Amino acid sequence: MALIVRKYGGSSVASLDHIRRVAWALASAKEEGDRFVVVVSAMGGETDRLLKMSEEITPQPSSREQDALLATGEQACSALLAITLESLGHRAQSYTGMQLPMITDGIHSKARIIDLKTDVLTRALDEGIIPIVAGFQGVSENGSITTLGRGGSDTTAVALAAALKADCCEIHTDVDGVYTADPSICPRARHIVRISYPEMLELASLGAKVMHVRSIELAQKYQVCLIVKSSFHNDRQTWIVNEEEIMENSIIKGVTLEKNVSKISLIRIPDRPGIAYQIMQPLAEAAINVDMIIQNVSIDGYTDLTFTIPTTDLGKASALVNEVAKKIGALEVRADNNIVKVSAVGIGIKTNPGVAAKMFKSLSAEQINIEMISTSEYRISCVIEEKYGELGVRAVHKAFGLDREDSTETIQ
Repeated sequence: MALIVRKYGGSSVASLDHIRRVAWALASAKEEGDRFVVVVSAMGGETDRLLKMSEEITPQPSSREQDALLATGEQACSALLAITLESLGHRAQSYTGMQLPMITDGIHSKARIIDLKTDVLTRALDEGIIPIVAGFQGVSENGSITTLGRGGSDTTAVALAAALKADCCEIHTDVDGVYTADPSICPRARHIVRISYPEMLELASLGAKVMHVRSIELAQKYQVCLIVKSSFHNDRQTWIVNEEEIMENSIIKGVTLEKNVSKISLIRIPDRPGIAYQIMQPLAEAAINVDMIIQNVSIDGYTDLTFTIPTTDLGKASALVNEVAKKIGALEVRADNNIVKVSAVGIGIKTNPGVAAKMFKSLSAEQINIEMISTSEYRISCVIEEKYGELGVRAVHKAFGLDREDSTETIQ
């Protein structure tokens, strides 16, 4: 009998009516003989509500206490779902990350999983109980509650699927899979039936909100079969699979818009060994992710360095960089949060020359200036002004024929 991990996001459990709908679906699957472990997010909007309450008390609450607060959202939802299932005549039990336990490092709000025990879940399954796990949370080795970052319930689900050696991990959300772009930006965006782990990883890291980045990393590492499907409709879904299983020959699979992007520039810094390390080390110690980095050609022994970070980390990063700037004698530090990142993603990038030129041409045709560029085997990203973000996505999406039913485009 197959074992499935089924994860339900905040929109799927947004109210008691939503929770009842999920419970009925689970009860029906149980009656048909399915075996599954359920992972839930907090009810829609609950995490933001708790976060706002803590920030009304102080702008910078303790990260430890904030994690303890935010974890209650998933705990409440898992208990409510278990209560609902029991009211339908099915045995169910809720579990927190501490009860499993899911052991993480001690970095609050961005914790990483170190170890995951599944004994309690295995026993529950053997006894015919439906386990309902609170996602997003774990416990550090010193006993503090930790959270895995926004969207971390996906990571909980994939980690459980890997540890339990489940046959599949289903991500139930408010959309019926992955699209070539955000349909609210590109009305002609197309549904994707199958997408590779690397492509999905790039889309998730570049602003697509369907899945959490680290969950894709885990799925690829442990070869967890992933399906993204709607909690409300059963007509379509997206399979996330190995690259060799992709039969479609589209060069670009999707286009994303990432809004949580800011850039910091250090002007006229000494061009000598160790300077870049001095700038980046404090950011690394503060767990601030640095993405694109550009260093200008040295002139008279000085250069400029620009890099991008999440806008949510801009305040902390600016303070750290200004301290370093004083020590190394930089002329000036500039911060800019009026930017976005438009990216084209696809396995065809590494084997098809001219992809970058085609993307740049499409932006140029709309009079959109490119401020920064970065590339990898599977993506090309351009930083542009925030006001041109959606226009840029539509231009690139159309340039690669993704608004057509047959998008087997060639590079001209």
